[in-house]
Order: sequence, then C-alpha cells, then structure tokens
Amino acid sequence: METVINPFDTYAIEEGVRIKEREQESGSTDDVEVIALSMGPPQAESIIREAISLGADKGILISDRAFAGADTWATALTLKSAVDRFKHWRLVIVGKQTLDGDTAQVGPELAHMLNVPFIGYASEIVKINKNKMVIKRLMEDRYETFEIKLPAVISVGKDINIPRVPSLRGKLKAKKEEISVWGAKEIEIDESKTGLEGSFTQVIKIFTPKQVHEVKMIKGSPEEQAENLYGQLKELNVL
Repeated sequence: METVINPFDTYAIEEGVRIKEREQESGSTDDVEVIALSMGPPQAESIIREAISLGADKGILISDRAFAGADTWATALTLKSAVDRFKHWRLVIVGKQTLDGDTAQVGPELAHMLNVPFIGYASEIVKINKNKMVIKRLMEDRYETFEIKLPAVISVGKDINIPRVPSLRGKLKAKKEEISVWGAKEIEIDESKTGLEGSFTQVIKIFTPKQVHEVKMIKGSPEEQAENLYGQLKELNVL
C-alpha cells in the first residue's frame, strides 16, 4: 500500500513554513527551523521527504517495531519522547486529525504530556514571537482569540491556509536530504509503554454504520396532519 501524507498535516507544514518566512521578512534575529516529525513504518520516509519538498528544513522518522499497533495515547507518548530531544522547541503544529482514525486526540494528548497549552482548530496565527502567540480559532458559531505562552501545541485544518505546491528546488532538496530515523533507543522510551503493549484501546473492527430510513405518511386535513406531526415529534423529545 502506498504511504501518503495526511491531508490535514499539509496545512500544519505550510503554517510552520509561513512562520519562518514571516520572521525572515521582518528581519528578526530569531533562528526559526521547521522540522517534520512522523511516526510510522520505514516506508513513511516518503512522507518526510514530501514535507521537506513543501518547505520543512529537515525531517525525522520515528520508527521502531515496538511502536506498531499504538493507539492515540501510545502515539502521543512516543511523539512526546521525540519532542523532548529538542531542548529549545517553541511550537508543535499538528493536523487536526487523521483520515483513518479520525479521532483528533493525539494533539491534545501530546500537549498534556508536554505540560504546555493547547489550542485546537486554529484558523489564524495573528502574532507570534519566541515567548507567546496570539491565535484565533474557528468554532461552530464564532471565532475565539487567545494569547498563550510558548512553548505550545496547536492543531490546524483547512481554514488556516492554502498549502503550496512543492517547488523544483524543494523536490531536489527532499531527494538528497538524509532522513534520520529514531527508534525506542534514540528517544529513550520504555518499549512497554509504546505500540500495542502500551495502548489502552485497541481497534477491533472498522465499518460503516448501516443506515435505516423509514417513511411514514400522515393522513388527514392539514390541521390534523400538523397536530399529529407535532405530537410525534414531542414524543421523540425533538420539540
């Protein structure tokens, strides 16, 4: 099976690259580096190379047989151990969810384990420096704006930007780049807390729920139909 990048993660990569570009354009002396991290099997190296072609400075693959079968908690713990290796990191940007698991749990779990603020569904980074950021997120009926201290973790979706197309220079860099692979030994994690052994949940079956549609005709005059419908909706606690 071909390994492809999670679509929501392309928005995370793009936002990281944009932060770096804004800092460079402003003449800031802060040295910003965009590093792509991905946990997966050896063939996931192609995902890291795609991230580099999209503007990431470098990439690291978190891969070990011990990590196989991980649920969201074990995945977040493994990523946390990898992030801990960067002593001066300021911001982790993740896609809001994956298309397979669709849980949106890894981002907040990672923030909890790192003991840093978390903002989900971020739609705009209004302002950012090495100590804090102002961020806006989209809710169902409103926008919310927060000022949070860094380091922090945020999750993003389609509202935050439009990912760029890989440039020729980016593709050439990605092809030549040496990809580091970190296993359990490199990130110094207890293997019993990773993969299937370290998971609190296990996916037994994935299926599409069967949808049953029932059509019921209501007879009578318009007034009788309305009264009958109102009574049935009230019984169902819809009204």
